[in-house]
Amino acid sequence: LHLSSPTRVGTPSKNRNNFIGQDIANFLWGSKLKVQFLLFTSSRPSCGELIFADDGIKNSSFNSSLETKIIIHGFRALGTKPSWIEGLVHAILHASQANVIAVDWVYGSTGTYPSAVENVTQLALSISHFISKLLALGVSGTSIHIIGVSLGAHVGGLVGHFHGGQLGRITGLDPAGPRYTRASPEERLDPGDALFVEAIHTDADNFGIRIPVGHIDYFVNGGKDQPGCPRFISAGYKYLICDHMRAVHLYVSALRHSCPIVAFPCTSHQDFLNGHCLDCVDPFVVSCPRIGLLEQAGVNMRKLPKEVKVYLMTSPSAPFCVHHSLVEFHLQKRRNTVTNIEITFCSNSTKDTTKITIHKQQKIGKRLLAHRVPFCQISNVTLKYLPRDRFWRKDESSIVGKFCTAPLPLTNNRTMFCLPWNLTLPGNTDLFFELPAACAQHCLSSM
Repeated sequence: LHLSSPTRVGTPSKNRNNFIGQDIANFLWGSKLKVQFLLFTSSRPSCGELIFADDGIKNSSFNSSLETKIIIHGFRALGTKPSWIEGLVHAILHASQANVIAVDWVYGSTGTYPSAVENVTQLALSISHFISKLLALGVSGTSIHIIGVSLGAHVGGLVGHFHGGQLGRITGLDPAGPRYTRASPEERLDPGDALFVEAIHTDADNFGIRIPVGHIDYFVNGGKDQPGCPRFISAGYKYLICDHMRAVHLYVSALRHSCPIVAFPCTSHQDFLNGHCLDCVDPFVVSCPRIGLLEQAGVNMRKLPKEVKVYLMTSPSAPFCVHHSLVEFHLQKRRNTVTNIEITFCSNSTKDTTKITIHKQQKIGKRLLAHRVPFCQISNVTLKYLPRDRFWRKDESSIVGKFCTAPLPLTNNRTMFCLPWNLTLPGNTDLFFELPAACAQHCLSSM
């Protein structure tokens, strides 16, 4: 069985905090929303097994000794099944041995967005009841992982709330913003909803929420305007949805590929890009969070801090992972104008570029450079000084300084590598410099 494609329904539900005393039996199993639970296993990854109430779980292929991943989709304007479901199910089963359960609530999520929001409590009660049946079979609450997409992330938060925050994990893939950005923690996903809550933000300026909602919140490329997504409305539906759905595709890619998608804690995206946040010592005690299925995202902490914002860059297409390096240029003397230098890392197959800006009367400029191959595979670096020529005054024809770089995380046992001589950079001219073997050894010895 696959997710259904029904017509619109708009069934209002009760508020999160006043459902007690209502006819809960009417909510159970989502009778009004036509909720279905589809079980996918490694032996049947492409065809969901419809699980019915109570005895249906016992008589199904559900394995209570495995972890359980519950996928909850979001608003479906046209009533179509989510096209990404199959890819996410396959990616989870590729990365882990688990029961994967897709919650089909297409019927209740179709039509207008407000009507879908009104159905959230009823849906959450239905899923909560289903989980209670799993717990009664001996399934550990800590082995349950909810993966909610958009509006489904807040459904997952409500489910976790109903279970006292004792479920193992909730992953919000670009949690919905409309109706939730100004909501109280009780009405949306928040760190108290599970033992570990994480969120991946990719469309914070549109359909996604812009505030942190988990223990760890990944703001990918600042949380908006994803590379590779169209920037013009003429692209139609893809323009509207590409940034929002990037969180799903990024998560699927992280499960399918070995290249790590690592992030770094920082106060802001701009500080991150400007090279002010180079490690994970504070607050993660050296270990950096990583998107995927690692326990606590790979962070080695007994007590997680709440709502830590972490930042990372990605490439425009799958597998999306990049490596981050700090690049610096040290001017020999201060200048009375802004200095711009373009820096490109080159390997046998890639070229990746960023621009350093050194402000007036400053000597050092630094920036993060995202590159698609590991640092040790970078064969040379290209530097280009970009003079700021204006019609009333020409900039200096060349600048002199020193170039330094290092891969992130830049911890105490890893130092900057600098080319051992001063460079003279003429204006608007590419100069190539090999990164010597010592640079590669420096990278390898620091891993």
